[in-house]
Amino acid sequence: MHTLNPLQGKTLQSRVWIGKIILVALHVVGVIGLSLPEYRDLFLELTPFHLLGTMVLILVYHNGWTEAFPIFAAAAFWIGFGSELIGIHTGYLYGDYVYGPTLGVKLWEVPIVIGVNWFILSYLTGSVFHKVPNDWYAAFLGAAAMTALDYILEPVAVSLDFWAWKWEIIPLSNYLGWFGVSFLVQLIWRKANFEKYNPLSTFLLITWILFFTFLNFTILP
Repeated sequence: MHTLNPLQGKTLQSRVWIGKIILVALHVVGVIGLSLPEYRDLFLELTPFHLLGTMVLILVYHNGWTEAFPIFAAAAFWIGFGSELIGIHTGYLYGDYVYGPTLGVKLWEVPIVIGVNWFILSYLTGSVFHKVPNDWYAAFLGAAAMTALDYILEPVAVSLDFWAWKWEIIPLSNYLGWFGVSFLVQLIWRKANFEKYNPLSTFLLITWILFFTFLNFTILP
């Protein structure tokens, strides 16, 4: 078993702290910017870049660079993106909704960064539960965590015109669909053969929960 010497351990710890400081700074500035009406439009334009920057930071701290990792990443992206295509054009899986302009460039009426968002959420929750020994139970926990975060995120997303629901009602089918698709992606995560631990995952997931919780209080009427 490979072990780190004290110098390597301190260097890794320093790198992790740098990553955490960057995440806190990005999200604190984001909460402030989105909470102030005079700056909100500017920060909304930065939303896709925020997601892409978060993904890059995750990848910088990712250790499991095997052949299986890009396969998982592509599966998470395209399964998530494909499910949104089905949702947008048929009303199945999630309910009747349309995307606004906030999330940037669209492909077939779905923002491309939605696939990135699916990858990030699947990665974070999968990593948090990576020590759970049973694949099915771990996938259940990961999917439940993703669905819970979606529940916190939904009112904020609607208010900021990420997307809009028909009759302005978030249907139960949205959460059921989220859980089902998330469970599938989580199973792929569990079966893929690569290092699942990332030192930023738990911290970033908690940061996102706090980020959207605060926005629920600062931007909603």
